[in-house]
Amino acid sequence: MGALIDDARSVETGERIGEHWFGPIDAARLCAYALASGDDNPLHLDPAVAVAAGLDAPPVHGVLMMSLFEPALRRWRPGVEILRLSAKFLRPIAVGGAVRVTGRVARAPAAPGDEMLLRVTAHGENGELAVLGEVSARDDLAK
Repeated sequence: MGALIDDARSVETGERIGEHWFGPIDAARLCAYALASGDDNPLHLDPAVAVAAGLDAPPVHGVLMMSLFEPALRRWRPGVEILRLSAKFLRPIAVGGAVRVTGRVARAPAAPGDEMLLRVTAHGENGELAVLGEVSARDDLAK
């Protein structure tokens, strides 16, 4: 059983984070991400390079998909604070595709302000799992 995070609602182990859609993620967004991050690998930006690598189209940057975890978690709990984030990239999502972020609470906090462990996933429009993430977080409203 989870503990109270704020007076409004507790967090329970097994609780679903919900389903949040982002995208479609177009080529302009990949270019903007590449410019901001310094990750200008042509695999993500040049369709010919992607095809030569055996892909149908340039893939969305993995870390760009990970960056969608934070807004999804904030829609679930506006006061959530991410402490640590890790992920495994399993499959590419092609430019032009949308990303569905979901998750659940793997370990609820024992007391207000304690860490909770969240399992978060990103799927493509076809339902295939693209990113499997683990997030340590706490609700910053409980401080």
